[in-house]
Amino acid sequence: MSVPQYRKVAAAALAAGLGLSLAACSTKSDDSADAGGKVTITVDCQPVGAQKELLKNWNDDVAEFQRQNPTIVVKSVSVGEQCNNPPDFTARLAGGTVTDVFYGYMTDLQQVLDSGQAMDITGYATTDTIPTWDSVDPALKEVFTDGGKLYGIPVKNYSMGLIYNKALFQRAGLDAANPPRTWPEVRAAAKKISALGGGVAGYSEYSAGNTGGWHFTSLLYSQGGQVLSADGKKADFNNPTGKQVLQNLKDMRYGDNSMGSRQLLQWGDLLTNAGAGKVGMFIGAPDATQAIVSQFQGKYQDWAMGPLPGQDGPAKATLGGGEGYFFKKGLSPEQVKAGLKWIAYQKLTPGKGQFDYVRAKPQNYPVGLPQPLLFTGGSDAQKQELELRKANANVDTTNFTAFEANPVPIKGEPRNAQAIYAVLDAAMSGVLTNPNANIDALLKTAEDKVNQLLAAGS
Repeated sequence: MSVPQYRKVAAAALAAGLGLSLAACSTKSDDSADAGGKVTITVDCQPVGAQKELLKNWNDDVAEFQRQNPTIVVKSVSVGEQCNNPPDFTARLAGGTVTDVFYGYMTDLQQVLDSGQAMDITGYATTDTIPTWDSVDPALKEVFTDGGKLYGIPVKNYSMGLIYNKALFQRAGLDAANPPRTWPEVRAAAKKISALGGGVAGYSEYSAGNTGGWHFTSLLYSQGGQVLSADGKKADFNNPTGKQVLQNLKDMRYGDNSMGSRQLLQWGDLLTNAGAGKVGMFIGAPDATQAIVSQFQGKYQDWAMGPLPGQDGPAKATLGGGEGYFFKKGLSPEQVKAGLKWIAYQKLTPGKGQFDYVRAKPQNYPVGLPQPLLFTGGSDAQKQELELRKANANVDTTNFTAFEANPVPIKGEPRNAQAIYAVLDAAMSGVLTNPNANIDALLKTAEDKVNQLLAAGS
């Protein structure tokens, strides 16, 4: 499954005046090698202490990698459960406190370039440093490429669908094997689920921390809309399609009272509620079920996934995205090569790191999810990864049958995505916190602000 090429324009600053105090965590390139010839790199996205199994896996991988590469020292840095909270990420870029090898979303390339922190790694990313490099989907590589130069390495990709709680479906008298395929069906199911009481939200949605704008985009795609015009120069959501997205949410929130009273939810908020069995449905990627269980104490057997619903039939498109690692400008060649070797071991080798399914099978960590799909179809790397996934599955893969059997065309995130998402948060929060919200006014305000962002970056 490929993620389309993402086109980029200059990103507006997301966190001007944040005033955050940031601890420096990078390694100066002139201090990268000690007297014994060892090369030191700092790498972020180490699991936090509460993620005990994931943290142990990470530390074990670092130890084994260093055993296999005795001249490389990996210093791990944790930056939170999410690895990339957009305002914090922007502040670290602005402050120059990113690690040598730092995690980012597929939407972050232009922001990283604008910050002056991006290093061109084109000549270093080869099968010598990443043995599976020729098998990595070219469309994913393109996401981290600008002007023919490579600045990052893709390590995960996803597409969105409808995630739902089978246990709540059954309690509400719904068919857990046949999730809603349209937004009117989602609304009807949400009413039945919320009628169970006990603080259960039939459908839950994000509206803060850029996550609201992210989900608005996916909902818009499901209706056949787009965030920006074809040339990328103007906003293109202040129209009947964008209005339908917000009207659906407003109807569920205030017409049906099926979305719960607590709003302004960010990533961890919604998943905390889901882990507690208080969410019937939400949109997300397959790995959201992983977070529900490994970080928020949910149960795998409760969760299943269907395709993203459309308005009156199948969704016209769904949002695809992902993540990767950038390299801080100024690293020595030895540091870049060391960082690439670490990423290869931890993220791009079947049977190792994130693909160590034998290790993960007995742990509280899912094996058998339908994504990521990083390698090209038919490649040896993909065959090996899929075989290992199937042989070590510890989740009921039939829970994802509806999602896999009904593929929806994938559409990439808009250029300048994170800045746009921050703007669209206000439209999402408006319809979810104000019963008298004027949808036309919310969309017009968002349109004006996005056009200002695009004009500033042109």
